[in-house]
Amino acid sequence: MPENHLDTPNKKLTLAVVVVSYNVRELLRQCLASVLASAARTQDRLSVEIVVIDNASRDGSAGMVAAEFPAVRLAALAYNSGFTGGNNLALYLLGFPVELAHAAPGEVVPSLPRPDYVLLLNPDTTVTGEALWLLVACLESHPGAGACGARLTYGDGGFQHSAFHYPSVVQVFLDFFPLSRLPGSHRLHRGRINGRYSSHLWRGAAPFPVDFVLGAALMVRGATVAQVGGLDDGYWMYCEEMDWCLRMRDAGWLTLVAPTAHVVHYEAQSSRQLRWEMYERLWRSRFRFYAKHRDHFPPFQLPLVRRIVRSGIALRRRAIQKAFAGGKVTGSEAAAAMAAFAAIAQQ
Repeated sequence: MPENHLDTPNKKLTLAVVVVSYNVRELLRQCLASVLASAARTQDRLSVEIVVIDNASRDGSAGMVAAEFPAVRLAALAYNSGFTGGNNLALYLLGFPVELAHAAPGEVVPSLPRPDYVLLLNPDTTVTGEALWLLVACLESHPGAGACGARLTYGDGGFQHSAFHYPSVVQVFLDFFPLSRLPGSHRLHRGRINGRYSSHLWRGAAPFPVDFVLGAALMVRGATVAQVGGLDDGYWMYCEEMDWCLRMRDAGWLTLVAPTAHVVHYEAQSSRQLRWEMYERLWRSRFRFYAKHRDHFPPFQLPLVRRIVRSGIALRRRAIQKAFAGGKVTGSEAAAAMAAFAAIAQQ
């Protein structure tokens, strides 16, 4: 396990912040400014490098980064590599042993020094205070932890669950059939049975172990990445952080949350641009996760999940048909929804 550097003031730790962006220029500008501000607070202890992978944005994001943040390492791609592909490219450029799905050997050459820590950060986030250092300090203080997540809030200040238990059949059922009319349903949906961690843990200051944290703000120890490799690019988007944390656990690493590290997450600002395509990818990724890690779950789980999803999709199909008939959705949106539902039902 790595040594703890918190008690060695002359040791300056290194952190690479990786931001994969798609058509969210103004949010990206705000995100990068917040990272620089947070880094400046602890520059005596922490050296921060920022890497932006732009997934062929059409809103001038890459030009904005080049013009306004010249110190940021920018890779402006001509194609959309997805969340997973973009992060893996950044990890590869940082010298980690990552296989690239979209680049042939020799096309991309690692050019940055391998850091002590890597933070995967969504472009629709704002880092507050000393959150960067608090995440690093959490991992430095817990040598057995390979990854750490922040406390997320929505843009309006509301609490956002950012860490979860691995998904059970009950969680899948509640995704499609919320029991909102039952007494106490609010507590049910926010409780352990739906994969959530107790609110008192989030209100405290002590780090606590979780199954996985959202990739919106996920810090990983460099030694852990070197051991387990990068994200599984078979996901493209969704469930990749869940898969990564499970692979880390299988390799002997814990995943923690540092509740004092606060990051504002405006949520889904990129994915909502392709709503129904992303909805299909979400369930494609979830099925892949269950199939890939079937040894971690009861044998009945994947077949039962498929049945629940197909039943839920049938209800949502009828709801879209009713909305279209009532003029509440356009024909193109209804067609996109139906195509996504059909693809999901065939999984």
